[in-house]
Amino acid sequence: MKLEQERKIVSLMIKLYYKKHPNEQEEKELLTYVYLRLSKCPFKDNKTFCSNCKVHCYKPDMREKIKKVMRYSGPRMLLYHPLLAIKHVKETIKEKIKNGKK
Repeated sequence: MKLEQERKIVSLMIKLYYKKHPNEQEEKELLTYVYLRLSKCPFKDNKTFCSNCKVHCYKPDMREKIKKVMRYSGPRMLLYHPLLAIKHVKETIKEKIKNGKK
């Protein structure tokens, strides 16, 4: 369930970013990479969001790309997908509290 939710959210964020920064090849490459990493996640259904995870499994260049996408898309998700964005923020905060992060 959580894996599907993260896949959906990250997919929407990538699409939102590349709608304003067109690059079909890079968009497809990043989306494929993200799906691959999620499918190989060692935590599966007990998974936290990648931003809260102790294990960072992205290659450095892909990590920078996804950070750029999330910095751009994160705030805009409130406009385009408000319910998903609020739910995501709520769960992220809950996970950080549970894991003792600030």
